[in-house]
Amino acid sequence: MKGYRSSHVVVINGTSIKKSVVAVILGFILVFAVSGIMTSLKPEYRVTSSSINEFSKRFSGESLLYILGYTNAYFTQGLSNEAKAPNYASALFELTTSLNLDDPRSLIRNEIPGFAYYDGEILLAGSGVNYTDMPVESSPPMEVLLEERQASIIDLEEEEENNENATPPAQTTGVKRTVLIYHSHSRESFLPYLKGVTSPNAASHPEVNVTRLGKKLQEELVQRGIGTDIDTTDTALALKNRGWVYGQSYDVTRPIVEEALAGNQHLNYLIDVHRDSGRRKSTTMDINGVPHARLYFVIGKKNQNYEKNQYLAEQIHKKLEQIYPGLSKGIFVPPAVETRNGIYNQDLSPNSMLVEVGGVDNTFEEMNRTLEIFADVFSEIYWQAEKVDGTPDGEAQ
Repeated sequence: MKGYRSSHVVVINGTSIKKSVVAVILGFILVFAVSGIMTSLKPEYRVTSSSINEFSKRFSGESLLYILGYTNAYFTQGLSNEAKAPNYASALFELTTSLNLDDPRSLIRNEIPGFAYYDGEILLAGSGVNYTDMPVESSPPMEVLLEERQASIIDLEEEEENNENATPPAQTTGVKRTVLIYHSHSRESFLPYLKGVTSPNAASHPEVNVTRLGKKLQEELVQRGIGTDIDTTDTALALKNRGWVYGQSYDVTRPIVEEALAGNQHLNYLIDVHRDSGRRKSTTMDINGVPHARLYFVIGKKNQNYEKNQYLAEQIHKKLEQIYPGLSKGIFVPPAVETRNGIYNQDLSPNSMLVEVGGVDNTFEEMNRTLEIFADVFSEIYWQAEKVDGTPDGEAQ
C-alpha cells in the first residue's frame, strides 16, 4: 500500500502583518505623545500624588472600599448593610465639567474675575455650617490699621476675672513651656470697645485686641498644667517700621516663632490666635441661653505637611462637636492665591494651628467663655498625646 506524506501549508497574510506593524507603531507614537504632553504640562495641571489625593477626597472611605471590591470582594466584607455604592455618575460629571451640584459656587467660580481670592474649602464643617459661614479676612490699609482710636477700657475692667483661687492641676509640665501663643494680626480688635467705630475694617487697636485673648488662653492652659509662653509683638508697628504691607504679617511673626523654637526644645504646640471679620450672627451661638463666641480653624495647604496640622484641628473640632455642636464652625482652607499667605507658619511644627475666636461684634466675656471650653478640650488631647508618646513632660502634683 502506497503511503502518503502529510504536508502543512502555512499561508501568510501580508495584509494582517502590515496592520499589526502599523498598530504597534501607532501604539508607540501614542505612548510617546501622551508622555510628552504630561511632561510639558504646567505644574498645576500635572498628575501628582497630591492631585490624586484631592480627587480621592470626592469619595468616602466606604466608596473607596466599594471600588476596591470590584477587584477583591473581601474589601467589602466589613461594610455595614446601610453602606451605599458611590454615585459614579455624579463624580464623573464633576470631573468632566468642574461643576458640583452640591456647591453652587462651582457655577460662577470661573466666570467672575477675582472670585478665587474669596473662595476656599471647608475641610470639616460644624453643625449647621455651610459656605456662607466661611471666615472673612479683612486686609485694612496700613493708615487705617495704625490710626489711633479711643477704646472703652472701663468695660474691659468689669469683665476681668480673678483666677487666684483656681484649683491646682492634677498634672503639670513643671517648668517646661510646651505651648507658644502668638498673634500675626495682633491689632485685630472688637467694635463693642471702639468708640464711634462701626466698620469691621476699622476694628483695630494697639491695646484692646486679640492679645487679650492670647493672655486669657495662656492663663487657662497654665491652670490645666500646660506650661505656655505668649508673644504679644505689635505686628502692625513692625510692618510700618519695615515698610511692609498687611499681607506680610506672617513674615513678621515667623522669625519670632523660629527663635522661640530654637530656644526651647520642649516647645511643641504653636497657636496663632485671631478673630474673624464676620458679623455677630455668624460668630455667636447660645449655650444654655448664654452667648458664646464661635471658633474656626484655618489650615494652610501650601505647607506640604499640612495633614498633620489638619489632624490636630480635626481632633479639637470633633471633641467640641460632641459637647457643644456648632461651637466650632469647622476647618477652613483659604484659596492658594498670591494675596493669601497659604502657609501661616504652620510648616514650623506638626502641631500648629490658626484659630479664629469670635468676630468683630463679640465681647471678651463671650470669647473668654469659649476659650475656657477650648482649653478643656485642648488639654484633654494634650495629656492623651503625652501618655501615648510616653514623654516625661507630665509631672504629678
